[in-house]
Amino acid sequence: MTGVVAGPDGLARCPWAGTTDDYLAYHDTEWGVPVRGESPLFERITLEAFQSGLSWLTILRKREAFRAAFAGFDPERVAAFDDADRARLMADAGIVRNRLKVEAAITNARAVVALRDAGGLDAVFWSFAPESHTRPADVSQLRATSPESVALAAALKRAGFVFVGPTTMYAAMQACGVVDDHIDGCHRAGVR
Repeated sequence: MTGVVAGPDGLARCPWAGTTDDYLAYHDTEWGVPVRGESPLFERITLEAFQSGLSWLTILRKREAFRAAFAGFDPERVAAFDDADRARLMADAGIVRNRLKVEAAITNARAVVALRDAGGLDAVFWSFAPESHTRPADVSQLRATSPESVALAAALKRAGFVFVGPTTMYAAMQACGVVDDHIDGCHRAGVR
């Protein structure tokens, strides 16, 4: 399956969207919809980092637990996390308990707060939106990185972020609507 597939309601969708109800809901209501604002972008970047090496479905199903564990992804609150918070997170079976990723979330929250003097995470993240983007005709044309995701990853690393490689940032750009990678013919293609 490389092109669009019909969902249970007959609508054409990207093929990954039809594999579970969780993916269908995420595809239809969130993936590719422009995300603005410090906390929402911090959440997406954090979740993409936690997803690294795992199924996105795992992260989706744990998302509410992540929100509770990471103070609603309020960067200022997460930036203030201490050793007790680290221990609490590592004991929380509701999230992915990976020490490096937990540390990355705290480090990145501090970097988000520091970015406020440079226009904020929203301005930095969206400044790497490509001037033009060709919609994939099928999944074989999906990419893992782009020149913009490479540049975004480098800019965020210079700002003190970790776990923000080009592939992770391209996934965040897709999820946050910076690029629209809905397959040609998908009912969500071009819908902002």
